[in-house]
Amino acid sequence: MLHSSSQKLPVAVLLAASIIWGLSWLPLKFIHQQGIDGGPLVLVSHSLMALLMLIAKPSWSQLCAYRGWLLGIGIAGGVAITSFTYALMHGDVIRVMVLFYLVPVWGVLGGWIFLREHTGALRWLGVLLALGGAYLILGGSAIFTQSPSWIDMIALLAGIAFAANNLLFRGVDKVGLATKLSAMFVGCALLALVLLVLGVQQFPTDVGYLPWGWVILYSVTFLLAANIGSQWSVSLLEAGKSSVIMIMELVAAVVSAMFVAGESLAPLEWVGCVLIVSAALLEAYRPPAALAPM
Repeated sequence: MLHSSSQKLPVAVLLAASIIWGLSWLPLKFIHQQGIDGGPLVLVSHSLMALLMLIAKPSWSQLCAYRGWLLGIGIAGGVAITSFTYALMHGDVIRVMVLFYLVPVWGVLGGWIFLREHTGALRWLGVLLALGGAYLILGGSAIFTQSPSWIDMIALLAGIAFAANNLLFRGVDKVGLATKLSAMFVGCALLALVLLVLGVQQFPTDVGYLPWGWVILYSVTFLLAANIGSQWSVSLLEAGKSSVIMIMELVAAVVSAMFVAGESLAPLEWVGCVLIVSAALLEAYRPPAALAPM
């Protein structure tokens, strides 16, 4: 890791990348208004991102040697990004972002079950806080009489898949970042293609060239800057510090959605939001988890 005097640039870059991620709903909503849904957007944008990753020269030998792990990264990353994109396009930004931020819960449970990480009392407290927050956001006792909306379920699925993707990234640390990102981008594009072939969504043929120009612009600005900025910074900073800074993603999304889209939360939903952020902070400040002996 860098000395504190050398961490200013990575901190600034990660802060900027997190804000970009938090504001990504703006171009996504705009592109959706132009007639392009989540599946076609992910197909085009992540095919382009996969091509751009060729510049970083992913390791073909690692692709072969760790193909099982990288296949998992492709599937989990594809489900996470496709679900997250679709939920932001169709749902309330604040609600989607808060439910997605249950990632620490799934990360703790996944690390405990699959990586055999030691899980202390503080981590379990974080899980309980996050689940309590989700309970309030999903309607409290109302969830026992009416089902959560399908957008809520997609947002939760995105968080679970993203946590699985993070676990796979950690579980195969011998593979270079460019190789893992390439697998994730290819997985996103292929999953979107499968959804289109199965007729889950339709590829628009009558929107003209300009909307696709916006998709390309979004890919080479928002997506490229956010991915490179966050991954580069995280590799240079302590995990706890990175996690705290990345909470700015949620803050940027909530504040912008309130002022730009006029969204709001009920009092109990605000309590739920605070509980989930508290859980994320507990996870950020915990000491590194130790792996149990095999």
